[in-house]
Amino acid sequence: MSESTILSATTPGRIALGLEYDGNAFHGWQTQPGGRTVQDALEAALGAIAGVPVATTCAGRTDTGVHATSQVVHFDAPVSRPESAWVRGVNSHLPDGVAVRWAQAVPADFHARFSARGRRYRYLLLNRPVRPGLAAGRVGWFHLPLDVAKMQEAADLLLGEHDFSTFRAAECQAKTPVKELRQARVSRQGELVVFDFEATAFLHHMIRNLVGTLVYVGKGKHEPAWIGELLAARDRRLAAPTFSPSGLYLAGVSYEPHWGLPETTVLPQIWSLEP
Repeated sequence: MSESTILSATTPGRIALGLEYDGNAFHGWQTQPGGRTVQDALEAALGAIAGVPVATTCAGRTDTGVHATSQVVHFDAPVSRPESAWVRGVNSHLPDGVAVRWAQAVPADFHARFSARGRRYRYLLLNRPVRPGLAAGRVGWFHLPLDVAKMQEAADLLLGEHDFSTFRAAECQAKTPVKELRQARVSRQGELVVFDFEATAFLHHMIRNLVGTLVYVGKGKHEPAWIGELLAARDRRLAAPTFSPSGLYLAGVSYEPHWGLPETTVLPQIWSLEP
């Protein structure tokens, strides 16, 4: 990218931000009348720095209780401010539970949502008889033993382009249920079962519905081949209930290199669970 393509972050123009936030502290991303959302908090903080109202657009909206280690947002800066103002200055006006990690000036045609080429989510599931204490709200929990090998066998059937209607929330507003799942990996790290999903885009509640269904396989309620039956049926009523949002993290948004963004994938770790 040529130097003339991108303005300095100190001049008015489009700015991209990288955010992290604790989903337990907010009622999701999207602004609500009188609601405590990440977008409400961020726009108020940006407005305090800019001196005028500022509107934001994110790469992927998250629900109440869903976290982000690497959300990407863009806004059009109406005034000149040093880059530090869009990071440390904005953070000084943000409530606990959300922080700007980086700011980057981008061309006017960059769009946090439509320029994205993929999204990555990680789900952390505590798999032990006793519920979490220190990690409460930051991991999901399932008390019975899980067969991770069978869960991975089932997850392999999800890869590729499919109609994911069986895993779609009733209120989902996506134009099509057809998505391309590029990664569906299940692994164990001590007491944690870690789910990694990557796709061009996801349907509403899709990952939480997938996790719940894979847990059914892992506990022995169904064989891995059940996944194929569910995909073919395209019927949400046949799959497992929607799993808790507590362990779900937006962990990365991928963009073409020419946008010049900093690292946009940050995988969550729960250090309190380390031995």
